[in-house]
Amino acid sequence: MPQFQERIYRLKCAGSGLVSFTAKVKETDLWITADQDLTQEATSTVMALRRGLESYLLENPEALTSLEPLPQDPLAPPVMSAMLAAGRAAGTGPMAAVAGAIAQAVGRELGAMAQEVVVENGGDVYLAAARDMTVGLEAGDSPISGRLGIRIARADMPLCLGTSSGTVGHSLSLGKADAATVKAVDGALADAAATALGNRVKTARDLEPALDWISGVPGVRGALIVIGSKLAAWGDMELVPLGGGK
Repeated sequence: MPQFQERIYRLKCAGSGLVSFTAKVKETDLWITADQDLTQEATSTVMALRRGLESYLLENPEALTSLEPLPQDPLAPPVMSAMLAAGRAAGTGPMAAVAGAIAQAVGRELGAMAQEVVVENGGDVYLAAARDMTVGLEAGDSPISGRLGIRIARADMPLCLGTSSGTVGHSLSLGKADAATVKAVDGALADAAATALGNRVKTARDLEPALDWISGVPGVRGALIVIGSKLAAWGDMELVPLGGGK
C-alpha cells in the first residue's frame, strides 16, 4: 500500500468563480476544481469506477501486474478498455494508464453537471474549462520545478496531461526523469505514454531519442521531459513562466 503524501501544491491552485474539493476512495485521491461543489457526486463516481476495476482485476490478475501490453478484452469495463488500448499504443501494461483513465472518467461524469471541471489524480490532469488554464510543472528537486507552467487554451479542451517521474512519488518508473509530461485528448493515453517516455530517460543524452519516439505515438499532441537542469519539449507545449521554484 503506497504511503499517503500530502499534496501541498494543490493549495496553490485557484480560479475565479471556481471551488476546489477532494474525492478519496482507498488509494484514489482526486483533487477537483469545478464551478460548484460536487464532492458527493465525484466520490460516488470513483466508487463505481473502482468497483468495476477491482472486479475485473480479480478475474484477470495479469492486468494488474503486466508491464507489457495486453490484448483488448470485450468484457472489460469501459475504463479498463481505455487502459488496455492506451497500453498497446504506448507499449506499457494497462495499469500505467489507470490514473489518467480515472481522472478523465470522473471529469466527464462531472461535466454533465458543471460547465467547468478540472480533475487531478497524482499528476495526471483532465481539463474542461471555459477559460485558458495553466498547469504548474512539478519536477522534484530540479531547479526548473515550480518555475514553468503548461498553458492550455480554452479552444483545446477537453484535454489531458499525464506526468511520470523517476524521482517523485510512488508510481513505477524505470527511468530517471524528474518529470515526463504528455499532452493528449485521451487521459489513459497521456498517462501510459508519459510512463513510457519517462522510462526512456536515464541521462540528458536520452532526451532527443525519447522525444523522437513520442512524436510517433498516435494521439499524442505534445510532450516535455525534465532531468536535472535540462528541459526538452516536442509538439504543442506552450510553456509560460510562473516565478518561484527552487
